[in-house]
Amino acid sequence: MSQDSFEIFEGDLSAAALERYMSASAMAVDTETMGLIPHRDRLCLVQLCDPDGHACAIRINIGQREAPRLQQIMEQPSTVKIFHFARFDVATLKYHLGIQVSPLFCTKIASKLARTYSPRHGLKELVNEIAGVELDKRAQSSDWGNAANLSAEQLAYAANDVRYLHTLRQQLTAMLEREGRWGLGQSCFDCVPILVDLDLLHYHNVFEH
Repeated sequence: MSQDSFEIFEGDLSAAALERYMSASAMAVDTETMGLIPHRDRLCLVQLCDPDGHACAIRINIGQREAPRLQQIMEQPSTVKIFHFARFDVATLKYHLGIQVSPLFCTKIASKLARTYSPRHGLKELVNEIAGVELDKRAQSSDWGNAANLSAEQLAYAANDVRYLHTLRQQLTAMLEREGRWGLGQSCFDCVPILVDLDLLHYHNVFEH
């Protein structure tokens, strides 16, 4: 995927992009924010990529509270949304844009269930092992709030965070099925929205004694 193929939209998807994405059986999704606390740190960018490699990023404006076309695809029951560490991205989309993501697949959860031979479950490690690609993560901690002037390095980083998720899902699904853990994985994915609700209400350790 070249940088030229990475479309940038302001505030929401275009009608044409929505029409294309609505036919996808799965959609890779990621978000970039000003920090890791949704109540404090604003959402700056939402990246999407369909199975054919059509990728885009949506710039979210300061104070923006909705993105109806993005919401339509994120809530469409026939499209599985693929995340790496879905718990954070789903919480961010819900808190800032009122989006209830469903259904979903989390590559981090799937990796922890399937790749029990490894303690490393970051996106960089997964892409390296499964896709044979070394990701450049130097732009991870950078100023995403300056969305109108993102650098080439930031755009490349944003694109890479979604471009490999379909491959990861396919391989991790095969591993879960092979090891007899697919049902457990699906149950974990179904629990993510509940964990998100608890996180946004600042509940901690409610399952502990």
